[in-house]
Amino acid sequence: MDYVRLGRTGLKVSRLCLGCMSYGAPERGSHPWTLDEAQSRPFLKKALDLGINFFDTANVYSDGSSEEIVGRSLTEYARRDDVVIATKVHGRMRPGPNGAGLSRKAILAEIDHSLKRLGTDYVDLYQIHRWDYAVPIEETLEALHDVVKAGKARYIGASSMFAWQFAQSLAVAERHGWTRFATMQNYVNLLYREEEREMLPLCKAEGIGVIPWSPLARGRLTRDWDSLSARAETDDFGRGLYAKTVDADRKVVQALTAVAAARGVPRAHVALAWVLHKSPITAPIVGATKLSQLDDAVAALALKLGADEIAALEAPYVPHAVVAHA
Repeated sequence: MDYVRLGRTGLKVSRLCLGCMSYGAPERGSHPWTLDEAQSRPFLKKALDLGINFFDTANVYSDGSSEEIVGRSLTEYARRDDVVIATKVHGRMRPGPNGAGLSRKAILAEIDHSLKRLGTDYVDLYQIHRWDYAVPIEETLEALHDVVKAGKARYIGASSMFAWQFAQSLAVAERHGWTRFATMQNYVNLLYREEEREMLPLCKAEGIGVIPWSPLARGRLTRDWDSLSARAETDDFGRGLYAKTVDADRKVVQALTAVAAARGVPRAHVALAWVLHKSPITAPIVGATKLSQLDDAVAALALKLGADEIAALEAPYVPHAVVAHA
């Protein structure tokens, strides 16, 4: 496993991050396809055995049970100082006017709830899950700065938003001397490349670590076009990411299939290798509900695509409507 600096911080993370949305009590939240604790533990253990030290979850995943499973598993399988734990805040966690969002009240309450579920005194990376249009960014950033200064988070990060919003956030933090966002967790894969227009260049210029989610497009890049998974059949959010670009996306998958066949490797290797070659991507967040998927992800690290292969993979792409920011 390779380890790289997370943006311009001194923190070193594995070149892959294990996304933990798939690990959580199926009866809690809106993800009936999640793996329960007994099913989840082997994935966290194998990730550690493969050298992955970076784990991403969120308070809203399975109503907090993902954090609980991740926390208990990592406590058993690893030393706290050897792993990098990331979680997120924004989504609704309880009824009432202050049960969601990025107000000072919400952030200071939710960090404590997340730490309790994770069973740790601090998280390495605390991220805003989305932009909150109802709260001034100054309020959010000052609260996050106080979380860091209280020792409850080592670094802070952001997730899917417009590049102008991220640029504004960086400028506001610098103006006030507050902790700056160190990372951007955005949506990047062969089927959605709109982040290449502004967000990725901004992150490169500002030294931001990029940790994209869904680098395999929720499995659409790894399976036959017309096949469905249990998750795909119930994933309303995922369906909304691709509904308007079906014909164009099919051509991308066909190009991916051809490159993978010529290489004699699974499509997952090629699709992830393409994401890994994009600058300034640090560590794609990979999900796994089969242990073999972790092996595929690690194998992709060694696959170096040629310029002709990259051109073939990118040629069928057409502009997409901006999605995933809400």
